[in-house]
Amino acid sequence: MLLDPFFRRIIRKGELIITDAAGRTHRYGAADPARAPVHMTFHDRRVPFDIMRKPTLGVSEAYMDGRLDVDGDDILALLDLFRANVPWESARDDGLGTGEHPWLTRLFRANSARQSKRNVAHHYDLSDRLYDLFLDRDKQYSCAYFGEDNVDFDLDRSQLAKKAHIAAKLDLKPGQTVLDIGCGWGGMALYLHRVADVDVLGITLSEEQLKVARQRAEAAGVADRVRFELIDYRTLTGHFDRIVSVGMFEHVGVPDFRTYFRKVRDLLTEDGVALIHTIGRMGPPGYTDSFTAKYIFPGGYIPAMSETVAASERERLIVSDIEVLRLHYGLTIDHWYARTGAAREQIVALYDERFYRMWRFYLAGATTAFRWGEMVNFQIQYVRNRRALPITRDYLARDEAALLSKG
Repeated sequence: MLLDPFFRRIIRKGELIITDAAGRTHRYGAADPARAPVHMTFHDRRVPFDIMRKPTLGVSEAYMDGRLDVDGDDILALLDLFRANVPWESARDDGLGTGEHPWLTRLFRANSARQSKRNVAHHYDLSDRLYDLFLDRDKQYSCAYFGEDNVDFDLDRSQLAKKAHIAAKLDLKPGQTVLDIGCGWGGMALYLHRVADVDVLGITLSEEQLKVARQRAEAAGVADRVRFELIDYRTLTGHFDRIVSVGMFEHVGVPDFRTYFRKVRDLLTEDGVALIHTIGRMGPPGYTDSFTAKYIFPGGYIPAMSETVAASERERLIVSDIEVLRLHYGLTIDHWYARTGAAREQIVALYDERFYRMWRFYLAGATTAFRWGEMVNFQIQYVRNRRALPITRDYLARDEAALLSKG
């Protein structure tokens, strides 16, 4: 088979069994008692050629179109087998390349205000029902937080722990004003107001998220203190004591990194604090794979720590704390993947079988990127004034425990 050299080079631990379009069976790797064999079937002769030509799109689109199947519809088992054999720490090359030009994907991934709104609509203006099916009750569409003693926490408790963890880093005081850049469905803004008695402005470019967030604020009776607006961060004016941005920096784009941090600095009061929570790369700057750019997050880019801090330091923002969450997002997406599989019939009814397979592939690829690839989460705390926060980190654990006690 055309892909024989590649599979034989990569699959060493665990067993991959492929049935090709002619009904022939091909075996790769070695049995592993810790991992069940993965059985993949090609339903037409073009699949191996498509994978060789454009690996990422070749595999994903063949799966989405039903031309490639995995026993039990467990696409996660297939992707995990590959990733586990080439973990980022090993520095092994997968041997196939991507068929893409990294410098081009970075150079042309700038996001104008108009393009940003289109990109956001592509992903976040999908049916609210879809997100209800796989997210927690508060609709937190970002990395949850798992402590050493609560790795097995359910999704709702882990997302609550994430909100408390972030709130502690903001060092909130009653009556302060908070800006939530990329506020999603309003869960973080409503939480911060509830536990810290602060006034919050949440901004988004998603009309569907805006609608839900405003409804939630009205239902909670706090619409006078927790407001939501359809605003691009670049056009916002005013000053805020605190700025929080969770899962939004991934959509800024490298050409606008300095613009973003310049705006954060301009919007912060002199003794203000900002907390940026973003997916990040453990290695140097990279590029967005073709599947993600085409189907999931057009205009999206996962930043490296080096380019993130380089952009912020040039705008004279002071990095006051950095935390790298290495395993948390993989654990989070495990929940999302399982919930998506359990909701297959509802998702197919909302969209169709191809959409369901696309979404399942997206989540499977994402969780393996955090298990074995270069993806992690960064939480970077910024200040304008070096005296804006206590001089040790002791306050974080104290405040986080107090916030968690409020539920």
